[in-house]
Amino acid sequence: MPVQDYKELRVWQKAVDLVALIYSVTQSFPAEEMYGLKSQLRRAAVSIPSNIAEGQGRASSGEFHHFLGIARGSMLEVETQIHIAQRLRYLSQAGE
Repeated sequence: MPVQDYKELRVWQKAVDLVALIYSVTQSFPAEEMYGLKSQLRRAAVSIPSNIAEGQGRASSGEFHHFLGIARGSMLEVETQIHIAQRLRYLSQAGE
């Protein structure tokens, strides 16, 4: 049975959870990062579920796959920015 609504997609649900987590953990970033890493990380995170939703609403599966690719790129941005935040000691490493 095909998905009728992007909100039914588990990947979209997980991506929205990630956005909430990113907003929570970046709350404690230094004030000078308001327009830097904090903002960039939040925008990249928001881009993930947004592109999944936009792609699911398109007319063809090819377009959907295109937007999933964009969402994947945003996920890799988030991953990179988390590594940078850890290196700057704004975030702790997992397990610390």
